[in-house]
Amino acid sequence: MSVTLPVEKQFAAYNAHDLPAFIACFSENFTAWRMPADSPSLTGKTALAEFYRDHRFNNANLRAELLSRTVLGNHVFDHEVIYGLQAEPIESIAVFEIADGLIQTAWFYFA
Repeated sequence: MSVTLPVEKQFAAYNAHDLPAFIACFSENFTAWRMPADSPSLTGKTALAEFYRDHRFNNANLRAELLSRTVLGNHVFDHEVIYGLQAEPIESIAVFEIADGLIQTAWFYFA
């Protein structure tokens, strides 16, 4: 399996606001980090589902544009522009660590 497959699937599900398809791309013990951070912003698949249900996929204007994708070992680096969270688009880098075909950890950096 390609290390990019779960990242590609979650990206498509994110833009479709398809919560079940989105959550299926993550491991049960998923951890998210909003950098710089001393502790995770989200821990666990249940917390991830609740956050995206209540704070992202309820926003009809939410969408992401992929500018570039780089793979290094089991890490996928996505350079994105996110629309709909603020008046102006937000530029970000998302780093996804893949283990057993699922996203295990994600680090998010915002401009």
